[in-house]
Amino acid sequence: MRLTALLLAALLPVPALAAPPAFTGTDYSGIYDCSGDDAHEGKYTGVVTLALDRAQSVGEYGAYSFKLEVPGYGTYLGQAAAHEQHMAVHFALTDQSTRDYGTGIARFSRKNGKLSFHKYYYEPEFKGGNYGTEDCTRR
Repeated sequence: MRLTALLLAALLPVPALAAPPAFTGTDYSGIYDCSGDDAHEGKYTGVVTLALDRAQSVGEYGAYSFKLEVPGYGTYLGQAAAHEQHMAVHFALTDQSTRDYGTGIARFSRKNGKLSFHKYYYEPEFKGGNYGTEDCTRR
């Protein structure tokens, strides 16, 4: 009887897994010119590149690769997750000996017709702890 039940179960069609919903959020991909103010390092400029990862973005939620290039300091690589006009960002300087890494939160808006964001970031280990802000505008 158990063998018959197993054979019958093996012959029944397997329901297909439902595909995740397509990405419907705002695509924030692009190159952004930034000016920042770091509690330890002072004022700086940089360029942020955001690239949407469509395979990992579903519904209102966007997944991104993140790169910040700061002349004289280096390149920070990371990832970001967005929902509506908010984005969480994790980043780290490629030179890991500095312990210059952190987490930020950004809010997107339009400034003079261009997509822009304001970001606050926190770095728990850089020079005993650090924070700062950035204002960035898409080219």
